[in-house]
Amino acid sequence: MINLEVPKKAGALVNQAYQAAAEVFRPISRKYDRAEHTYPTELDMFAALLDGLNSSGEGGGGAAGVRRDDNGDKKGNRNGANLNTVLGTIELCWGDVGLLLSMPRQGLGNAAIASVASDEQLKRFGKTWAAMAITEPGCGSDSAAITTTARLDGDHYVLNGEKIFVTSGERADSVVVWATLDKSVGRAAIKSFVVEKGTPGFEVIRVEHKLGIRASDTAVLRFENCRVPKENLLGTPEIDTKKGFAGVMQTFDNTRPLVAAMAIGVARAALEETARVLAEAGITVDYDRPANTQHAAAATYLQLEADYEAAYLLTLESAWMADNRQPNSLQASMAKAKAGRSVVDITLRCVELAGTLGYTEESLLEKWSRDAKILDIFEGTQQIQQLIVARRLLGKSSAELR
Repeated sequence: MINLEVPKKAGALVNQAYQAAAEVFRPISRKYDRAEHTYPTELDMFAALLDGLNSSGEGGGGAAGVRRDDNGDKKGNRNGANLNTVLGTIELCWGDVGLLLSMPRQGLGNAAIASVASDEQLKRFGKTWAAMAITEPGCGSDSAAITTTARLDGDHYVLNGEKIFVTSGERADSVVVWATLDKSVGRAAIKSFVVEKGTPGFEVIRVEHKLGIRASDTAVLRFENCRVPKENLLGTPEIDTKKGFAGVMQTFDNTRPLVAAMAIGVARAALEETARVLAEAGITVDYDRPANTQHAAAATYLQLEADYEAAYLLTLESAWMADNRQPNSLQASMAKAKAGRSVVDITLRCVELAGTLGYTEESLLEKWSRDAKILDIFEGTQQIQQLIVARRLLGKSSAELR
């Protein structure tokens, strides 16, 4: 049985994350939104603090990953690092999602390493700051269509290709790169490789100017005859046409609940600010009366809160399942789809409800509405999530339902 209340033992962690968001992130949120591509030096000390939380095994923020416990004989429900990381991420993104994405060693590549790397690789790359490089100029939502190649040459793989929209691609120490070992085999040949900065043939082409999450850098990367030690391949080098791509795609089961948590944090921030604005305007949201008997703004607010609660509970469920060694691919996609769509709707409607205050830089509402859109796009767009959910529910393969 799933109990989706916040466990008592997570109370201190949630409070610490909230304090950090309120005292560290919020005060500098607008500063780094305006100073795009400037690294927030205030985060260095805080990043070291998060390292300690995550290395303790209890999680707490950032992309700590979803490393499943093989203790299949363990009885009872478990609230562990995955749920804690989701809860911590929600609080930190209530402060600022762009700043969380700018945190050293908290990149989405770190989640992939923490989740699927071998024990030896964890020792080597556990302290690195890793970005995730999947999207290419010729393939967006279809991860199986990537064209970056990896050819085995002695003790190295030689990578060739280009990646776009890589979060923390310029600042990170390394990048988890998706590449194919054999295009003719299809998606089963796609593997992920840890490529460290400074490797010959690895180049940052440019850093993008963006709608939102401006504190975070988003880069275009090029790999030209880039030689990567074969020990840097995450997972098995064998091409298994039955399950090969599924192993790589497991990364998304790990990172999608984290992105959903980011969306929930932003949505809650917008709802709280809007509630304050409505209260100052004399509009009361009454939870004991039907919505259709209240002020139109109050009725809209209640609808937005309901969307928020649904996304929140789906996200907690996907994290709980990971903690309890249950396959969570369907739930991870459902949480990402619901949270991604809800945060865009919630933040834009909150801007409307706040009127002129929501559209100016006097409030962070306009910033949150800009930050929100990427949370519905990266780690799999809204449309892709719905497609995955449909395939799972209908028992269809990717070839049968496209």
